[in-house]
Amino acid sequence: MKNKVILILIDGLRPDALGAIAGRSEDERRMIGALKSLGSYTLAARTAFPPVTLPCHMSLFHSVMPERHGVTTNVYRPPVRPVEGLFEVLKKQGAESAMFYGWEPLRDISRPGSLAHAEFIECYSEENTDRALALRAAEYIMKSAPDFVFLYLVETDDKGGHDCGWMTPGYLDRASNALNEALKLWEDFGDDYTFILTADHGGHGRDHGLDIPEDMTVPMFFIGPDFEKGKVLDGLSILDIAPTVCDLAGASRPREWEGKSVLARGET
Repeated sequence: MKNKVILILIDGLRPDALGAIAGRSEDERRMIGALKSLGSYTLAARTAFPPVTLPCHMSLFHSVMPERHGVTTNVYRPPVRPVEGLFEVLKKQGAESAMFYGWEPLRDISRPGSLAHAEFIECYSEENTDRALALRAAEYIMKSAPDFVFLYLVETDDKGGHDCGWMTPGYLDRASNALNEALKLWEDFGDDYTFILTADHGGHGRDHGLDIPEDMTVPMFFIGPDFEKGKVLDGLSILDIAPTVCDLAGASRPREWEGKSVLARGET
């Protein structure tokens, strides 16, 4: 692969949570400031509708909207006309991919044989599931140096949004913890990997799934030598992530994909 990539997704992370976190303490202010200064970013990207975890992940990895891939709820349904996903595309290029996740239905975003390694840790089986997942990812990266790593951090949604309510102190605690784990990985592996950090959806109250800004708006951060530091990006969609990973990896993207690589926009 041309560039190795780590994609980190924080489930349920609203962009405005970053400002709320930054206002809580000096350490958290520095953390959010560092994240914004390391690469190019947006706090106004749009996710897929419905803004629900499995449909949004299918859209992220297949670069088409739910009406095309057919998954419109958190129950997987095989599409009548399949679209190749990011894991499958990278596998064809000879790349090795790994996935670490805290919500079991995400197994269906990859097809059998497309992953070199996968690990699942159930959200409520650990006091800090996000840290456990990040540590397992770090151990595997150090041992095997895969070409592409997907790390899914679950607690901001489950233990934060659904248990406590979006934008409550409990939610912000979980979001701050997830962001801290993401930055630790960058500190350890940023010399060898390009990082992409995003979310699948936001939320309101204790739920998500509506076509409202609180649910449909997600942050995106692109950190690596191909991205201008501190640059604010406009007009991005969750569909743009898979094409961006393909561009970074030097891989050809399927013609069915609807998103556009950030690198092809001339914005970085």
